[in-house]
Amino acid sequence: MRKYARYKDSGISWIGEVPEHWETKRVGAYFNENKALNKDFIFKKAYQFKFGSLVLKNELGDEREYEDTYVKYTVLNENDIVFNGLNLNYDFVSQRVAICPAPGIITSAYIAMSPKNSIDSMYYLWLFKTMDNKKMLHGMGSGIRLTLSFADIKNQLIPIPPLSEQKAIAEYLDKKTAQINELVSAKQKQIELLKEYKQSVIANAVTGKLNKDCRMKDSGISWIGKIPENWEVKRIRHVFNESDEKITDNTGELLSLSQYTGVSLKRDCEKVGMFEAETTEGYKIVHKNQFVMNIMLAWNGSYAVSELEGVISPAYCVFNFIIDCVPKYFHYLLRLKAYAGAFKTLSKGIIDSRLRLYPSKFYTFPVIIPPLSEQKEIVAYIEKKVSSIDSQIASIENQIANLNEYKQSLISDVVTGKVKVC
Repeated sequence: MRKYARYKDSGISWIGEVPEHWETKRVGAYFNENKALNKDFIFKKAYQFKFGSLVLKNELGDEREYEDTYVKYTVLNENDIVFNGLNLNYDFVSQRVAICPAPGIITSAYIAMSPKNSIDSMYYLWLFKTMDNKKMLHGMGSGIRLTLSFADIKNQLIPIPPLSEQKAIAEYLDKKTAQINELVSAKQKQIELLKEYKQSVIANAVTGKLNKDCRMKDSGISWIGKIPENWEVKRIRHVFNESDEKITDNTGELLSLSQYTGVSLKRDCEKVGMFEAETTEGYKIVHKNQFVMNIMLAWNGSYAVSELEGVISPAYCVFNFIIDCVPKYFHYLLRLKAYAGAFKTLSKGIIDSRLRLYPSKFYTFPVIIPPLSEQKEIVAYIEKKVSSIDSQIASIENQIANLNEYKQSLISDVVTGKVKVC
């Protein structure tokens, strides 16, 4: 890529050198803080932050229900740049800068900046997004929750290329990032198709649909359909019983349960331990090959056979297998989406987040049971196929990560003048 002929020190630590003909000025010299309030309730298009963009929250029309709230919102102009400066210390993925696409309003808790004459807002959007990506905004926040204000931003030095270069850089980045995003989107679709394929592989295997030549019979289960003639159907109460074994000290390895990852070590899956229990005394003991269920989230698939030893919240249910079986077969069977949907029908609660599937109801559900030898074959088949599919997914995810890393590097190099594009 091309470079500029001569460079100079910018005086900005995170940028270093900039092209010799570029200036550096403070943010306040080129942006005013926009604090105009929607006093007369004239503007009814309310924006919210979503993944680094401003999107419409709703269209109020003539409704007055929210007037008391929206008259306190900031009125945004087209091309205003908006910062979400709240709670910087809880930020794992920064997407805190956006540009206003059309006049509207947004909560006054955010920082709105209106550009002065002779600058291109899109260039500065890319610049501020680069600062955000490099976590430069985090060093500016104040207070316990590291909250950003315009006062923190206005004295920051920024590069000032000639206006024609600002426009050319913004247009270049718009085009290049759109191309990269298109590639990323295509790869994400590949991942979704592979995940769907993985689910179909598991579903066909655990319901006996792999052998097209075997004799079939009706299972009597609406979400399963026909099964091989030599398979059994039993109620869950004939397969599981509940374990209430609890730890009496604070030595247990704390486990976590997720609809996505099953049972895992809590220390491996949580970044912030804000609400971590002070002790695990009284928690339920989980042994390898036991079935663990979060009864409040069974409707969305929060249950699994554990491959770990440890302890889990006493609010969860732990079940033993009471038949000779391959536990992993039932892990795959019960984690079918069809079972989660069926569990929801007998869960009790006012709203989804409070629905509970109690053991008495769980025990009434039917499951299909292949002969033990077939269970072993099914699990081996699934794990071989799933391992291959997961490897493909991991490879594509790595490609996406590389593309996003390249995109951020390109934006940073172009917007700071390390690469010449015009």
